[in-house]
Amino acid sequence: MENSPYTERTLEIFETLWEQEYRNVGVALQAYLHRTEQDVRRMNELGARVRLVKGAYKEPASVAYRKKSEVDAAFVRLAGLLLDRGTYPAIATHDEAVIAQVRAHASTRGIPSDRYEFQMLYGIRRDLQAGLVAAGYRMRVYVPFGREWFPYFMRRLGERPANLGFVLRALIRER
Repeated sequence: MENSPYTERTLEIFETLWEQEYRNVGVALQAYLHRTEQDVRRMNELGARVRLVKGAYKEPASVAYRKKSEVDAAFVRLAGLLLDRGTYPAIATHDEAVIAQVRAHASTRGIPSDRYEFQMLYGIRRDLQAGLVAAGYRMRVYVPFGREWFPYFMRRLGERPANLGFVLRALIRER
């Protein structure tokens, strides 16, 4: 999902495909947007596959949560809505604390680990990826590729320079 001006149009395109019986298509939703709870409920009504991400773009406070604690709380709450609905959500984060809260929610509700998956970027937190797999969780690794992989990567850094610090810390941890 790109930044907030594209959210509604992206969902409209997704819903058009869904109405045409393309059930192998999913959509990414960004937890840091204020609108996302409504979007999660909208996708849950369809029974759609959702990939929940925190959100990487710098957005105004009128559109998105600005504090990490607010984004994390929204992410956990929205993951709970997706898990409780019974769809097969993709929980896309490298944040161990958030992952622990999502796992606890699923465990408390009796939701088996094969009803959802975790997703992480290739090469980031391989230790955490391996640990989740060893604990019986499904893990999908996200690999940006093609001619536009570098512009994609640079947009993330340009929109939110703090992302560079995150990547560097994760890479150092791997050593």
